[in-house]
Amino acid sequence: MAEAIPAYLVHLNAMVGGLFLLAAFAVVATRQMLSCLRWFVAQALLLAASASVIGIALGSGRLAAVAVITVFMKALATPWLIRRTVRQELYSRREISQVLNIPTSLLIAVALTLLAYAIMYPVTALDAGPFININLPIGLAGLFLGAYTVAVRREALSQLLGLLAMESGAFFAAVSIASDLPFIAELTVAFDVPVTTLVIGLLTRRIHERVGGTAVGLLAALRER
Repeated sequence: MAEAIPAYLVHLNAMVGGLFLLAAFAVVATRQMLSCLRWFVAQALLLAASASVIGIALGSGRLAAVAVITVFMKALATPWLIRRTVRQELYSRREISQVLNIPTSLLIAVALTLLAYAIMYPVTALDAGPFININLPIGLAGLFLGAYTVAVRREALSQLLGLLAMESGAFFAAVSIASDLPFIAELTVAFDVPVTTLVIGLLTRRIHERVGGTAVGLLAALRER
């Protein structure tokens, strides 16, 4: 099957995967909430690009539909919902507060990426296919970096973007191994993203109105009176 796939599509998907991983590193390294949101959108567009390339190579119309849904739900609907539900000062000029500094975070991000490649080496060594060899380790690395973002960030909105980055990483891996995924499953996963964004965005707005901040650590101090 690998011989029937045009080499230029494999190389194009590899380039998209490299850019996806760079965007994941940028989410970890960025200091501004708005920049973090923009890098998340870039990740979504690159995820759609990978799904499109694999869909063309495998002749899968479902992957083309995944690409369209991803652009609409993650690159367009999610930023719009954040801007509609969260006060502008929370994402436009707010610096992200996190437990570790940026250089340390980048070193940990590199270690997590190497771990992802090590975990997936038994699969990629079997030469399961050019797209699987590219997307699986990169997708797992994206999931790890998203989880790390959730762990070290203190603000609710930045943690939300980390959760969504985790989902993007998992989906980046999935498009290479589940090209025949039923369409209803694709729609279900796609609609989970804006629903999660809406719920957490509204909660973040209400918390900010009542407490004056959105640092998750402050929530432990809240008590029912």
